[in-house]
Amino acid sequence: MPQFKHPPLGIPTDSAKRWTENYQLTTQGSGRLFLMAGDQKVEHLNDDFVGGQVAADDADPEHLFRIASAAPVGCFAAQMGLISHYGMDYPEVPYLLKLNSKTHLVKTAQRDPASLQWQSMAQVRDFVRHSGLKIVGVGYTIYPGSLYEPEMLSEAARIIQDAHAMGLLAVIWAYPRGQAVGDKEQDPHMIAGASGLVACLGADFAKVNPPLDAQGNMDARLLGEAVAAAGRTQVICAGGSETDSESFLQRLHAQIHIGGTQGCATGRNVHQRSQPDAVHFCQAIHALVVKNQSVEEAAKLLGEAS
Repeated sequence: MPQFKHPPLGIPTDSAKRWTENYQLTTQGSGRLFLMAGDQKVEHLNDDFVGGQVAADDADPEHLFRIASAAPVGCFAAQMGLISHYGMDYPEVPYLLKLNSKTHLVKTAQRDPASLQWQSMAQVRDFVRHSGLKIVGVGYTIYPGSLYEPEMLSEAARIIQDAHAMGLLAVIWAYPRGQAVGDKEQDPHMIAGASGLVACLGADFAKVNPPLDAQGNMDARLLGEAVAAAGRTQVICAGGSETDSESFLQRLHAQIHIGGTQGCATGRNVHQRSQPDAVHFCQAIHALVVKNQSVEEAAKLLGEAS
């Protein structure tokens, strides 16, 4: 398991020290990241929070914070506005500020995706200074292949540099998308290209969708190209829509031990469950990602909420 990562060059010594502290905090000394994603309230509006098998308490935004507070997550990613309303009641949570988001209403067939920065880094700096919260990093989504790629890449590069200068981690959500990409959004070679792009931007983690084979199936072996392309930028996979717990753990274990990824970013698979089930599911993910336990060992934690 990776356990040590050097801070990026070109930042003050005190910032490098804060960066290292934040890296150790979020990876919990393991070198792997378990990121709880809570940015879907913008990305998917209310679709992920009501109806079907979604737990009734997921309708309340505080459900996300209750889980993040009780579960062993490395960090909880959400928009600054949401954190500003709930963070005072959950100051123990390590937070990652998601600095851009867009809804899913405008489809790629209508217009190539564009998602630009919501808050300036000066506002981020003020929030870090005055909120009293554990702000460990920032996140930003890019859509390689979009006609609006240049604007997003330029913003991402500046955000990453400014974040590092503040001693914060930088996580880039990288989703190839747009008319130039077509149906190759999860093509292994395309995912590898996006991962290498994130490395060139200087981010610490690249959050990508897992690649699919020609038949549309996930195969952890296909992640090898992306992990190699990313180099010292660590690759983590998005969790996707909710699936049964053991299948999720088996897939995650394969992504790490066969594909070479270094953690996961999980949203819907966590918050769509009731709080007790979500917390125990997070404990199982933590056991697998951070403690390096087997699927069988991690799965033992799943039944404790019943």
